[in-house]
Amino acid sequence: MRHITLFFLCFLTLTTVGCDDDTDMQLVTEAGIDALHAVTLSEKAVQQMAIKSSTYVDSKKRVAPATSKYAQRLKRLVGDHYQEGNLTFNYKVYLIDKINAFAMADGTIRVYSGLMDMFTDDELRFVIGHEMGHVALKHIHKKLRMTYATSAVRKAVAATDSEAGKIAASKWGGFVEKLLGAQFSQLEEKEADDYSLAFMKKNGYTPQAAVSALKKLATLGNDHSFLSSHPAPGKRAERLQAQLDGKAVSVAEQKKGLWAKIVGVVVFVVNLVMGILRWVAGMLT
Repeated sequence: MRHITLFFLCFLTLTTVGCDDDTDMQLVTEAGIDALHAVTLSEKAVQQMAIKSSTYVDSKKRVAPATSKYAQRLKRLVGDHYQEGNLTFNYKVYLIDKINAFAMADGTIRVYSGLMDMFTDDELRFVIGHEMGHVALKHIHKKLRMTYATSAVRKAVAATDSEAGKIAASKWGGFVEKLLGAQFSQLEEKEADDYSLAFMKKNGYTPQAAVSALKKLATLGNDHSFLSSHPAPGKRAERLQAQLDGKAVSVAEQKKGLWAKIVGVVVFVVNLVMGILRWVAGMLT
């Protein structure tokens, strides 16, 4: 249903552009292709795009060589976490004095040296587990599909020779697309945090490091570039601390609990109706 809705939203945008003399048919065609990709993007296609993307980004960044203290530290703290279930991960450090880390759908995980300077080993393991969570939970697949949909809408608007088209075709339009594509939803960030906390517990790391890592990020200030694309780390820290204190549960457990309540209500209603029907049948006999 979500795919169908997404398709018709894109289709509606394309059809409202029209085909008058001021319409750029090349952009209309590209918009249609992007809309189709948004709906039909396969897991294999996502993997191939991720591989090409990670290769491109690596070529543009200063990757720490194997002899670097950063590369050696990352290798040590990662240990044998190159294979988790049916997922394969690869790790590298970018020698960049920024607080950042990211993942791609093929299992690529990149950590900036600035982040490594700020965090302890277990705090870095929490970050790595968080990025692993985005991969395992297919958040990146969803983000890529939405990027295509956003691109389709922008190109459809830009195809017209209107004031809106001129704005959409400008750098502003590209900026909006990039901004929308760079962010995960708050729910997805929570799910990735939960995945990492479970990862920490499962492998005998210090779960409290998840809280201390987020508290450190909270000290960066709201105007920091990292925080502009992530939910407030202070709130995330409070949420994970509540789980560690046994006062809250993960998003997955909440969903299980809600589903169990729904099933319970349905069973109760069915039993009630059946009981009434049996009572009515008894009265009629």
